[in-house]
Order: sequence, then structure tokens, then C-alpha cells
Amino acid sequence: QVQLVESGGGLVQPGGSLKLSCAASVNRRGIYAMAWYRQAPGKERELVAAISTRGLTTYADAVKGRFTISRDDAKNTAYLQMDSLKPEDTAVYYCNRDSRVGLLWTPWGQGTQVTVSL
Repeated sequence: QVQLVESGGGLVQPGGSLKLSCAASVNRRGIYAMAWYRQAPGKERELVAAISTRGLTTYADAVKGRFTISRDDAKNTAYLQMDSLKPEDTAVYYCNRDSRVGLLWTPWGQGTQVTVSL
């Protein structure tokens, strides 16, 4: 049983920055590979960044060099630092397990809206 709460989204101009947070409450004890996903209007949800239990990170090509995922296991929190934002980054951002490693938790959180616009 998991509760996921994303926060930190908002409206930002192209080239700006935002930092998203994901607070996870997990009854089944453990440290999990985590990821950030996003879903833009009319598009499928996609994985944009992931961090392993050892702290290794991977990024989608579209965000590589601009986004940084991190985690603080003591706080049960994952973060996504987003720099040099582009309009095409506009989406609802969600956190969950890294689907390449384990089954996704359900239900998903509500996500946090990121809008990049002039």
C-alpha cells in the first residue's frame, strides 16, 4: 500500500527552472528504484528520469542534460530538478517505481502540472 504525493509544479517561462518533489509513504519496507514520468495532452505517459537504489541515474533523451533526479531515502522523498525548460516539457509529472525494475505502484498520485509558456 503506497501513497504518492507530487508537488512543486507551476507555470514557468522557457529557460526557467522548477524543482519537483515526490513524497512516498510505503507500508512494505524497502528502498525502491524510483522514477519520474510525465504525460502531455494527447500523449502516452513516458518515463523521463530514473534513479536506482544505488543512486545510478538514467534520463530520457529529451531531458538529458537538463533534468536531474535525486533521492533522500531518510525523508522518503524523490526530486526532479528541471532546468532550461522548454514548452515541450509541459505535462503532468508523476513519480512511481522504475517500471524497468519492478511493478508500478497503484494508485498513481495526482501528479503535479508543469506548464512552460511565454
